[in-house]
Amino acid sequence: MKKQKRQKVYAFIDSQNLNLGVRSQGWKLDFSKFRIFLKDKYKVSKAFLFIGFIPKNQKLYSYLEKSEYKIIYKPVVESGNKSKPIKGNVDAELVLHSMIEFPNYQKAIIVSGDGDFYCLVEYLEKKRKLEKVIVPNKKYSSLLRKFSKYIANIDLFR
Repeated sequence: MKKQKRQKVYAFIDSQNLNLGVRSQGWKLDFSKFRIFLKDKYKVSKAFLFIGFIPKNQKLYSYLEKSEYKIIYKPVVESGNKSKPIKGNVDAELVLHSMIEFPNYQKAIIVSGDGDFYCLVEYLEKKRKLEKVIVPNKKYSSLLRKFSKYIANIDLFR
């Protein structure tokens, strides 16, 4: 009997969208448990976490690395906006790395509700590589509604 080869599943996570999304629902995500969840439920072998780099957050970054995330840092800039003094948009990095890694996985999970990822989600679906889009709250971009059969709200896994 032929042994079936397990598909490689990679997750690409917009950390700020995820963190702010769950906080807006009144709870805090345990990133370590979330990594275990991705591994157990979706068989994710690599989880890329895209995050703005702030030197004073080194303890957080060490924790995330120990939790088996492959961290992709984005330099942050001061925005001048008092309500959001630091800007570390990771959208371009997430799309770039999902394409760099494209030959290495059979399925991808995108963790974000940001409509900026519409073209990536559409491309992955066309190439039959889209496994799931995990959105961090009920108020995700209407652009992603086209992919509703792939969408799972993280609140379901709370």
